[in-house]
Amino acid sequence: MTEKLPEEPKKGLFHEPFQDFFRSMNELFQERPVKGFLQSIDDFFSSPFPISGFPIDLTELDDKYIITAKLSGIKKDQIDIGIFPKYITITVENNEKVTKEDQSQNVFFNKSSIQRSSKTIPFPQPIIEDKVKATYEDGLLTIKVPKEKGKRLRIE
Repeated sequence: MTEKLPEEPKKGLFHEPFQDFFRSMNELFQERPVKGFLQSIDDFFSSPFPISGFPIDLTELDDKYIITAKLSGIKKDQIDIGIFPKYITITVENNEKVTKEDQSQNVFFNKSSIQRSSKTIPFPQPIIEDKVKATYEDGLLTIKVPKEKGKRLRIE
């Protein structure tokens, strides 16, 4: 009687079940939709736009408050200032749209991203909207909020 020897394992780094698994995983990450998704994550984290926020200083003087925000690399039309009865909100929005087309190689690339960051500054007194002034120069936003002087009442 001749005994049949067990088959010799296939040569390679992994046994057959693992080879199929790793081949499937490699194919999954090489396919266009997933690769595009992973590329968009890389783009998100490598962007120079201030996602987490931007630095703000608030200075109180006798007659006004001065808010300064450092927004280097931001254009004036990307800044929105909202004035409310007891707070001011500064919002910075970056809309980026990139389109590349190469008809000789039938390649078309379209990328669109919107990034928004905002800060809200509360005030202890109501703000008079008409008297608030803002300037933007060399990446520095300056907002001047005058203090309203209350009427003093004399006790008799």
